Amino acid sequence: MSAATAVIPKVVIPKVVILGAGFGGLELSSRLSEELGADVDVTLIDKHDSFVFGFSKLDVMFGKRKLDEVRSYYRDIAKPGVEFRQETVQSIDPNAKRVVTDQGTYDADILVVALGADYDVSATPGLAEGGHEFYSVAGADRLRDFLPTFSAGVAVIAVLGPFFKCPAAPFEAAFMLHEMLEERGIRDDVTMYVLSSLPAPVPISEEISGAIVGALAERDIELWPSSRVTSIDPNTHVATIEDGRTLAFDLLLGVPVHVAPPVVVEGGLTEADGWIAVDPATMATKFAGVYALGDVTSMPVPRTGVMAEGEARTLADVLLAQLSDGAPPPPFDGVATCYLEWGDGLVARVNVEFLGDTPPHGSFTPPSAAITAEKAEFGATRRRRWFGSD
Repeated sequence: MSAATAVIPKVVIPKVVILGAGFGGLELSSRLSEELGADVDVTLIDKHDSFVFGFSKLDVMFGKRKLDEVRSYYRDIAKPGVEFRQETVQSIDPNAKRVVTDQGTYDADILVVALGADYDVSATPGLAEGGHEFYSVAGADRLRDFLPTFSAGVAVIAVLGPFFKCPAAPFEAAFMLHEMLEERGIRDDVTMYVLSSLPAPVPISEEISGAIVGALAERDIELWPSSRVTSIDPNTHVATIEDGRTLAFDLLLGVPVHVAPPVVVEGGLTEADGWIAVDPATMATKFAGVYALGDVTSMPVPRTGVMAEGEARTLADVLLAQLSDGAPPPPFDGVATCYLEWGDGLVARVNVEFLGDTPPHGSFTPPSAAITAEKAEFGATRRRRWFGSD
């Protein structure tokens, strides 16, 4: 696309406005600060006051940690050239690179949209009344108090949209729910299902998918692939699947339909598929000087925090090269490492590559104490890098 080669205007101190302080926004702002310091003016905007790792939501949901224990507060960001503002974005003009929030207006030389995906609970009739979404921080926190009240029946973990963030998360939730029920001595009183919209847990890798399917079988959890739930009857507690099948349940934990934030759609940034199209090599949108990262884009990679972080590193290289008239950097390779909660305090590792010279592929490393420690260090490293604390 033509915007991919757009030259950043030469200004003394470029004004960079980053919308969204998730993996992508935090990594990009950190990298620009490290490289440019006071020679860049970065404004990082997010409506929340704190950041929570996606995997920490499961810890909260299953009562392993309290919400306050997993928050990293944006007020702790202290980086040269970076200012965080807790504000809600109300409009985006990508042609003018102008952003209006509930507290002010920002004009940028470089605008980066990293607002993530919203959850549309209303897109699945009956979910709000008859089920529980567990992907948001608030949803996970509510379930912390609710799950201990569930003692018998059919438990369903269901994917409600055609795609979703963190493909491993529904299976992690299943493993952790199984463990919780075993600890309470009531696992034999519960029948468990995982319903996924995907044909396999990780379609690009038979190795990864086979490991997950085997772990489900060991725990007597039934997997229904290619089974997207489209509606829920809150009165009869029956879920209807896209192909017309139904499944009665007593507990339904739903991965809600994902959509781009309305302010992004209203700004004309999205395409017919509902997401922002970007050049995979540069993260450039169709608007000159406007870039996008992470879950809000239609990048041909999974929607995960580590992918957004990798995209941010590539975008930082792109911007730094343009600002210094340097050579274009290598494109994003779509390589990422993800950690998978396996139960019994152990973690497995998944490595994937989506944009290299070979077809997308992945590998699986079985759970171990070493990988569990590796995951802990993954989180600690980013807390130190982004917030200056463990």
